[in-house]
Amino acid sequence: MDHATALRLYEAMLLTRLTEERLVKLFRQGKTLGSVYRSLGQEATACATAAALGPEDVIAPLIRNLGSMLVRGVQPEEIFLQYLGRATSPTGGRDHNNHFGGISRGIIATSSMLGALIPVMAGVALSFKQRNERRVAMTWIGDGGSSTGAFYEGLNFAVVQKLPLIVVGEANGYAFSTPPDRQMAGHLSNRAQGAFTLTVDGNDAAAVYTAAAQARQRCLEGHGPVFLVCETFRLSGHAEHDDQRYVDPALLEAWRPKDPIPRFEAWMGQRHWTLEPGLADRLAADLAAAADRALAAPWPDPASLTDGVFQSGS
Repeated sequence: MDHATALRLYEAMLLTRLTEERLVKLFRQGKTLGSVYRSLGQEATACATAAALGPEDVIAPLIRNLGSMLVRGVQPEEIFLQYLGRATSPTGGRDHNNHFGGISRGIIATSSMLGALIPVMAGVALSFKQRNERRVAMTWIGDGGSSTGAFYEGLNFAVVQKLPLIVVGEANGYAFSTPPDRQMAGHLSNRAQGAFTLTVDGNDAAAVYTAAAQARQRCLEGHGPVFLVCETFRLSGHAEHDDQRYVDPALLEAWRPKDPIPRFEAWMGQRHWTLEPGLADRLAADLAAAADRALAAPWPDPASLTDGVFQSGS
């Protein structure tokens, strides 16, 4: 990773955290439609894996992978509009949080059905293989989502067909409120079904980026899918309505010093790579202005409720 890439990755992680903090404020003011799902403490996993891809590659993020969408060009104001349900949001007020995509950005929309995106992205990767395109597909899955049938079916298909698919496994401590030892035997990395497996410290952004770049190169060389397991921890509840009372406070305290943002700052400092002065303040000001614009945006017209649902005409 060169200095310029490191700066972009650092800004993406910081922007992710500050965007989610602004969303939490909107939630607590009663402005958002529904809850807010954070990636606090695991920003490096989404941002660094997405940053290692090429512009021609395609991603399918999950609810806690907002950072990957910001890396691919999604603007915070779009996120605010989406959470606020405004008419000018990416889905016209018809969906919530980050449940939207964009083919031009190489983003397949998030699905609430955990595991479902793995067979979808296996299909995307299959299209790359059939057209002899040097492209890869990437999606994410948590330790709880890896217990779904779609996870096994999709990854098994990718292994058999030797598809250029990277599945990022986020071992983040809890599947909602269930710890891994209550819903799986062994470690998440044991569920690869024959896919080449890399296991990395998910809070070390530089290590995640390197591993993701290696995974991408392996896919481009035709060796089949990679299961990239990132060991991290969710420092907030499943969502803002979850107070995380099921987590031992000592466990949370043990993970706080592993926060990926200050760790990456230290990593850059060891290389004498400077950060943009006042970056956090600049981003915070931009986000406050974007949130204000989103709050002033119009609500959807109720008459448009069925637009895009039913086919018009004969």
